[in-house]
Amino acid sequence: MHRPWIRYAAVVAGWAFLGLLLTLELYFNYRAGMAGKPGHEPEFWDVALPQFGRAAMWSLQAPLILRLREMMPLSRGRWFGGIGFHLGMSFVVMATYYLGRIFSYTIFFEKELADFWHHAFSGFYGRNLIDMAFYWAMIAFGHGLELRRRYKNEELKAAQLEARLVEAELKVLREQLQPHFFFNTLNTISMLVREQKTTEAVTLIARLSSLLRLTLDRTRLHEVTLREELEFITCYLEIQQARFADRLAVALAIEPEALDARIPHLLLQPLVENALLHGIAPKSGPGRIEVSGRVEGDRLHLEVRDDGPGLPGGGGPAREGVGLGNTRERLAKIYGERAELHLRSTPGMGLTVQISLPFRT
Repeated sequence: MHRPWIRYAAVVAGWAFLGLLLTLELYFNYRAGMAGKPGHEPEFWDVALPQFGRAAMWSLQAPLILRLREMMPLSRGRWFGGIGFHLGMSFVVMATYYLGRIFSYTIFFEKELADFWHHAFSGFYGRNLIDMAFYWAMIAFGHGLELRRRYKNEELKAAQLEARLVEAELKVLREQLQPHFFFNTLNTISMLVREQKTTEAVTLIARLSSLLRLTLDRTRLHEVTLREELEFITCYLEIQQARFADRLAVALAIEPEALDARIPHLLLQPLVENALLHGIAPKSGPGRIEVSGRVEGDRLHLEVRDDGPGLPGGGGPAREGVGLGNTRERLAKIYGERAELHLRSTPGMGLTVQISLPFRT
């Protein structure tokens, strides 16, 4: 848990360290200048008190300077107005501190006020301009904070945009699934009713109802467990088995450890659908679809395999269809280089889609 006092302590320590640096720099300069003059060496604390006072003054003025930068950006008036304003303010800060220090010195050491301006003019030296440099350092610091805030905001907007894009793609994926799939399923139910296969028709209606319930229950989910995805895939394949009858065999081989892994919603469905359309449907005889999953170290490995005709020439990115291309893009947007999708195909011996993801539960 973040503790505010740690932040305040760090700020105080930072300003104290700055005061120490100013003191050491001035102290050793004085000692070097007084070398060979015994009895004229400066006392450390005589040098330290004014420099720590300067650091304290800067710490008190820092919020005001940052606020002035927000109220009067450097770019105001095509830069001339903003820069001119802050040049004037930096001189006011320097003069206020310098004259205030001379005035305090006069009062503290009971000097004549009539000598105030004499001391002020005679005691001014180039080192006092460091107060103006501090003012512009705070301006630069504030500008850096603003750039960092803008960068974080842009990162947040990009992440939100990416999330909305993934959600939109998932929505499109659902909408692609539902129309033609439900149309084909209803045609199958209609055919079963005409053939007076009442039991089969009722079973198919129940499976379609379960699939529809799962779809509606997970409308807003971007990620599900592999167990939940398999529940959806099982309903989907049971309906397809009713359509393909004895031509479709299904095998699920998922290791228990992999069931709780989290994956993008509807990751496997387009791959299974591809296997049906391009692997099983073109075959004149029976076909088989296998879905497997296993965990190796910190990686989850998934495979969807069919024994269809495969891809001409062994496949490859240039021959990928819409389903595989969309899946590859989704994985790249969600996981970046941490996800892999590979195709293994031998003409006449089927296609295997292999996916490797970071394993997390």
